[in-house]
Amino acid sequence: MIKKSVYAIVLFSALLVLALTLMATHQLYSSKLVTLDSKLKEISGIEVDKAGNFWAINDGGNLAQIHQIQSDGKVVKTITITNARNLDWEDMTQDDFGHFFIGDFGNNDNIRKWLTIYKIENPIDIKGTETKAEIIKFTFPKQLNYPPKASEKNFDLEAFVFYKKHLYLFSKNRTEPFDGDTNLYKIGDHADNYQADFISNFNTCTTYEKLCWITSAALSPNRTKLVLLDSERLWLFENWQGDDFFSGDAYKIDLGIVTQKEAVTFFDENTIIFADEEFNGIGRNSYMIKLDQVTKERVTKQPKSTNI
Repeated sequence: MIKKSVYAIVLFSALLVLALTLMATHQLYSSKLVTLDSKLKEISGIEVDKAGNFWAINDGGNLAQIHQIQSDGKVVKTITITNARNLDWEDMTQDDFGHFFIGDFGNNDNIRKWLTIYKIENPIDIKGTETKAEIIKFTFPKQLNYPPKASEKNFDLEAFVFYKKHLYLFSKNRTEPFDGDTNLYKIGDHADNYQADFISNFNTCTTYEKLCWITSAALSPNRTKLVLLDSERLWLFENWQGDDFFSGDAYKIDLGIVTQKEAVTFFDENTIIFADEEFNGIGRNSYMIKLDQVTKERVTKQPKSTNI
């Protein structure tokens, strides 16, 4: 009798896990737009130019190029940045004039002292297939060791946005033990060497770090909404004070099954596009959600504001 009860519990648990997995899978793939060109199997950033064209970059180890994507997911134009290297490209953003910024600041082992951002002209204005970039360099003044001790490894980056003539950076936390904080920093938006100024931080989770690593960021066109992306959700921020994006209202938006989600952008105030890398044959897709059609869970825990 006891054995039958145990078997019943195990079977029920297995069916429940299967049902939840199928639901999460359906949730993600019901929002799928298109499978992306095979040239973008390591997509790590997307942006929409002022004419509504989509552009994408690949992760580190690929060429220093940005790719224009048409509606069927195919690459229709590639622009090479002749004075750049793709050491570890992780995200894109743009300023009010449409200049693109490309973040070469991936720092998995926290051993890079100076990180790089490439600033190029509005891709609409690039007539050929090559351009040169303005080069922005920055470092973290509070990082004293390369690498730092395991409990301080929070100097990796995969996400940034432009806001009011500055660039705002969101760390990818690799602390051991994992404390779940993404740190917000600020630097200038033109060629120079900067010391990144710490503003505040926000706790995403303290459980399994790979599920809440921040991998991309985007601001809405009117600069009133910020989203941060991780492997299974979006974090939405609104009504912040000054330039501390974590000082206002925060929400979680579930995106369904876990994939290697690496890029996010706003198409308009209500529409968000995100994409995942290909991993073991899964991914390399773009997806779309409407903010007025998804469930937004209010985050009540307040962000910490202590200096680092």
